[in-house]
Amino acid sequence: MPSKEILKNAEDRMKKAVEVVREELIKIRTGKATTALLDSVRVDYYGSMVPLNQVANISTPDVHTITVQPWEKNMAAAIDKAILSANLGLNPINDGSLVRVPIPPLNEERRKELVKLVKKFGEDGKIAVRNVRRDAIEHLKKEEKDKHMPEDERKRSEQEAQKFTDKYIKDIDNLLAMKEKEIMEV
Repeated sequence: MPSKEILKNAEDRMKKAVEVVREELIKIRTGKATTALLDSVRVDYYGSMVPLNQVANISTPDVHTITVQPWEKNMAAAIDKAILSANLGLNPINDGSLVRVPIPPLNEERRKELVKLVKKFGEDGKIAVRNVRRDAIEHLKKEEKDKHMPEDERKRSEQEAQKFTDKYIKDIDNLLAMKEKEIMEV
């Protein structure tokens, strides 16, 4: 396998690792209302479990409230139940045709717990990126050993893999810094 292909594969996998971290961070509640908080909620819609955004319109009228407007009024109770059972720490208020989800403010202790969680997700992402680099370097060494690649090309490719690693770890660090700032803001 040529070194360009190995590096392209490694870079794609590193991008995916950063994306996973980004998606995990979006799910963490920061005390501000965002529709992404309800992305993982699934509703029982006539016997099949479907994402909440496929049975209702979700919006944030202010920074402390999410509103869920079901497309069918009889779905309000099922939506209420689904949000409660999603274990998001949210208590929806169902008025029959609209479900309001108040977002409680975070206390200092909870903020610190969330920052620890953010750092854990970040570290997991960095480990994934480093593992991709390790796999790419092992692959490059195997190609050299099998006489499919000269030593200088392998060394150049290893340096390139390290550049990708540094870039994507820096991306993860930036995501973590932004999320930490968002959590700690009062």
